[in-house]
Amino acid sequence: MLKTFQISLITVLLTGLTCTAGNVHSDEVICGKWISEDKDLIIQVSKDNLEYHAKIVWFDDRDESMQLDDHFDRLNPDPTLRNRKIVGMEVLEKLQYAPNTNTWENGVIYDAKHGRLWNSCAYINSKGELKVKGYWHFKFIGKTLTFKRV
Repeated sequence: MLKTFQISLITVLLTGLTCTAGNVHSDEVICGKWISEDKDLIIQVSKDNLEYHAKIVWFDDRDESMQLDDHFDRLNPDPTLRNRKIVGMEVLEKLQYAPNTNTWENGVIYDAKHGRLWNSCAYINSKGELKVKGYWHFKFIGKTLTFKRV
């Protein structure tokens, strides 16, 4: 009788652990630091309530004449934002997890190189790479950036 109880208890505990791990894996696996495929940009993805955001934590612009902190968002269409620093700037916002497709959808990404906002979506491929797509209204009109976990 005791042995049956122990097996039942272990089964219940393991089932609970599996469910918890599954929930964390499904939507929050995107959180953390990611480096671009070209190794010139690191972003930090985080979750705030039900939305995911990313900010720039490091970039390499190959310009040795300036310190990293001396780069500002000079091309922003909003003049009040042109003095904000690139490092620490939020460039991805409003992503929401879609459990039926295991993707993050309905986001907005900011392209600081051109001062433009784009629609955005993201997913993690079978290699564990983060794929972030910026597009204009239709997903087939856009560009995908690839990131690896740091």
